[in-house]
Amino acid sequence: MKFSAKEKQETKLNNRKIKIGVLGGSFDPAHKGHLAISKEAKKRFDLKKIIWAITKKNPFKKESETALSKRIKSCKKIIGSNSFIKVKFYEDIIKSNKTINLINYIKKDNNIEIYFLMGADNLINFHKWHKSKSIAQKCNIIVFDRHGFKKDSLKSKTFKELDKNILTFVKFKKVNISSSQLRKV
Repeated sequence: MKFSAKEKQETKLNNRKIKIGVLGGSFDPAHKGHLAISKEAKKRFDLKKIIWAITKKNPFKKESETALSKRIKSCKKIIGSNSFIKVKFYEDIIKSNKTINLINYIKKDNNIEIYFLMGADNLINFHKWHKSKSIAQKCNIIVFDRHGFKKDSLKSKTFKELDKNILTFVKFKKVNISSSQLRKV
């Protein structure tokens, strides 16, 4: 992620890291729920930018039938004039679709503090992600409540094990929508 000279200078003067959010997924399709949690995260955690990191294939889901280029275009359309959100595809650069490799790539810039954004449904199986403990050591994890998933996510292995200084569960006016539901329409 590139930052302007002015942003880097402000960071040095304030002796603070630049806070960025990362929302990963296949975005098949992108929807107003993705946008809503991005806006809320920016506001609540004072994030400078949010990256929508699109993956060709989510390791826990079947292959997307929608072309990557079409999904990227859909993301940009949903984002509209919200210029703090950047749509990125990193897999060609980092040669991986693993979250930990993306986090390591972004963290090459020592001036960055990462806030990894996810829905409560993802927290339930987060302990199964490749090097999930390393992800938790390298970023703040922000979990947004999702309709029907709160109870299971709060009982999850990850929620019980992670330090609450690292993991924040955000009670959120839920947007009752998911990419899976939209694909069925």
